[in-house]
Amino acid sequence: MAMQRIHHKNGKINIVLQDNKATHIENNNAHDYSGKDPFAHIDQELSDFVGLDTLKSKIKEIYATIVINEKRSQMGMANTKQVLHMLFKGNPGTGKTTVARKLAKIYFDMNLLSKGHFIEAERADLVGEYIGQTAQKTRALIQKAMGGILFIDEAYSLARGGERDFGKEAIDTLVKHMEDNGDDFVLILAGYPFEMERFLTLNPGLKSRFPFILDFPDYDVDQLMEIARQMASKREYQLSKDAEWKLRNYLYKQGNAKDRNFSNARFIRNVIEHAIRMHAVRLLYKDNISPDELILLTGSDLKLDDIEMIW
Repeated sequence: MAMQRIHHKNGKINIVLQDNKATHIENNNAHDYSGKDPFAHIDQELSDFVGLDTLKSKIKEIYATIVINEKRSQMGMANTKQVLHMLFKGNPGTGKTTVARKLAKIYFDMNLLSKGHFIEAERADLVGEYIGQTAQKTRALIQKAMGGILFIDEAYSLARGGERDFGKEAIDTLVKHMEDNGDDFVLILAGYPFEMERFLTLNPGLKSRFPFILDFPDYDVDQLMEIARQMASKREYQLSKDAEWKLRNYLYKQGNAKDRNFSNARFIRNVIEHAIRMHAVRLLYKDNISPDELILLTGSDLKLDDIEMIW
């Protein structure tokens, strides 16, 4: 099945389907490891993620449980069922959506999900305008997500209207299906830390259904610099020493301001993409351009005050 994206006109349902056939061929012997590190392939899958040590540790726990369960089955012992629903707490740009999308592939590779597709939804995709519509919309969305991951960002928006709001009906429907369809369906709710904590108090059975509640802390300056280098390298560019100094100095100043809504990696992405455009404009004025010049982003290319921040 080829990769496919579907955008819902009334919301932002994004469906990403993995190349299931190819992945299964590559992973038929995924548990037949003979190397010294049984987690090497997981480290490779998560190598692009800066920080997130707790998440990486949890994924290894899940994988280890799968392998040991297989050995227990071979001995005629009972398997331990794994519930994989997750709740992510973090500010914008800390990697919540990116991680959720990657988990769909990882869980498929581990044979935990039958399809490994990823669906991103928001309040408008679940909550209806009249009685009965919300449960119907939510069940339909869950059905589309069967075999994969349903990711709902800013999940606390489902409860923003109080007791009489239809969002509560969506929450109740999600809770029911989390229990009924846990074998081939993973729900990930995400949002700001404080708002997500409050959200968990709105339904008595909600928190207990998320065995994995993970914090996505803001990146520190060193981590943001590593992300900047990664983003530049993937585009076949490199930051010069003066560019790195300029960006690092700017990030320190932003860190001292301690703004709650600093956009983290999103800001870095904007910086790199803007620098690439400034780099192109600068080089157009030159007659002879060397290969090194085509690669190197200089301090003059970083117009940091021009970058639109997400506050």
